[in-house]
Amino acid sequence: MRQWALALQARSNHNKATCALANKVARICFAALRDQQPFVSVQPHHKLARQAYPMPA
Repeated sequence: MRQWALALQARSNHNKATCALANKVARICFAALRDQQPFVSVQPHHKLARQAYPMPA
């Protein structure tokens, strides 16, 4: 994740990279709480199969 953040900072400015990193960490925390699983960094083809929830109307 550090490499991703540093690459983003190089392409953009520091503030945008900071917000993007905070967003990424928040999404990881939400997924860990939702799935009740500890965070494990995995490749995209190893993602958990989970039920999709409909968007509220």
